[in-house]
Amino acid sequence: MTWHDAQARRDELYRDPYPLYDRARRADGLTYVPEFDAWLVARDRDVRQVLLRAEDFSSVNSLLPDIPLSEAALGVLPRGFGPRPTVVSSDGPAHRRHRAPLNRGLSAARVAALLPYARACAEELVDAFTGYGAAELVEAYARRLPGMVVGRLIGLDPADVPAAVQGGYRAEELLFRPLPPEGQVAAAEDVVALQHLLDGYVRDRRARPRDDMCSTMVAALAPGDAELTLEQRHELVTSLQNLLIAGFLTTSALIGTMLLHLLGDDDGRQWRMLRADPSLVPAAVEEAVRHDTAIQAFRRTTTRPVTLAGTKLPAGATVLVAYGSANRDEERYERAAEFDITRPGNRQHVAFGHGPHGCPGSRLAREQLRLTLDLFIRRMPDLRLDRDRPPPQMRPTLIHRSPQALHATW
Repeated sequence: MTWHDAQARRDELYRDPYPLYDRARRADGLTYVPEFDAWLVARDRDVRQVLLRAEDFSSVNSLLPDIPLSEAALGVLPRGFGPRPTVVSSDGPAHRRHRAPLNRGLSAARVAALLPYARACAEELVDAFTGYGAAELVEAYARRLPGMVVGRLIGLDPADVPAAVQGGYRAEELLFRPLPPEGQVAAAEDVVALQHLLDGYVRDRRARPRDDMCSTMVAALAPGDAELTLEQRHELVTSLQNLLIAGFLTTSALIGTMLLHLLGDDDGRQWRMLRADPSLVPAAVEEAVRHDTAIQAFRRTTTRPVTLAGTKLPAGATVLVAYGSANRDEERYERAAEFDITRPGNRQHVAFGHGPHGCPGSRLAREQLRLTLDLFIRRMPDLRLDRDRPPPQMRPTLIHRSPQALHATW
């Protein structure tokens, strides 16, 4: 099989991994998937076990790229910063060091203080298209609100947010989507531009701290008041880039899939149910992230020989921990494959992870999903998919699963 054939097969699995998950949950032991070059961990109990055993299943290689980079692109990236370990790709004390400022900066009080800004941004976005009676909601709303919110959280000037979001999407594209050599170079240049933008904020906050996440991370990862070393700048830029991308990429995806399933399930029956009873909004959010979560899977690497689900794995084996599969495990959820906003107890899912690597931004993501539904119910109660358009297609990715476009009318 050629590399291009393998990529095509991966894209097919990325667009709809659920049949593979179903087979893997029914199989004895773990299932080896050549397209992922990894053992698929598909059952809820096994996923939770891996996520709780960080000493046996390391996160260091959790986000390996799918795409080999051209020499030309590799020539551009050293002009920027990183890569360095982040909260996603570290274990033990290193992970706790990276996570501590995130826990402080994403506390309940911090998120509550950010919500009025998030609501104002959401209203502004909806104001821009409601008068037309139709819109493509991914570009007009889902890809915009989370970037504005995480930009405010970090402390970015609003004028810098579009370039920062663009750089984040280009980083994901560079590492996970096939591009021609000139496309890789252009994406690499956008990534480097983002890194230099963040480096400017890092150095400014060292000199003039503010009440924002950038200042919190500078103080935590580079304590003291001396001029930052180049290595400290590399680490801080890498960590801020990770926070930025994680902060908008997954929440944007969750908004898209949430609206897709609410509007598309049984010709909008779930949306009509929600519109009739807005008290279901929190339950609808939990069901949306359970049913079709943005981060479908992360890799882990065994640190020693282990046995999981009866399968013996040597040290250095790669497992793909499928949150998306665990969230449809029939042993935990009745009618697991169905989308049902009245499902009881649906907050038990692992859409935001589990254990030491559970997502520190889950509260902020949930709040953006809730305010989106509250706003759309109020402003566009007759919202529905545009049936004159082709059915929405899913992006071929496991790290921000979402519709590529979502055309709607009201």
